[in-house]
Amino acid sequence: MPAGEEAAARAFYGDLLGLTEVAKPAGLAGRGGVWFGEGLHLGVETPFAPARKAHPALAVGDLDAVAARLAAAGHPVDWDGTIPGVRRFHTADPFGNRVEVLEP
Repeated sequence: MPAGEEAAARAFYGDLLGLTEVAKPAGLAGRGGVWFGEGLHLGVETPFAPARKAHPALAVGDLDAVAARLAAAGHPVDWDGTIPGVRRFHTADPFGNRVEVLEP
């Protein structure tokens, strides 16, 4: 993530996707970024370049509700039916990183 964009990361990953923020270890806190209890760590990268291919896949309980929240907030919701029996879509975080969201 870009430096100084922690509020945007919290709004997207916390508010929209429902992840729970956890405190970074003291030795890493000064580097910026945001960590979430579900194992997702967003570190600051300078210069920043979004990850458009490599991406996390996040399992959620109500895929349709998450898709609706993301769409209402202006994030793309690109449904992908290429894996039989798996409901999923791709979106982009505020920094242009690709994120997959699926129903377990």
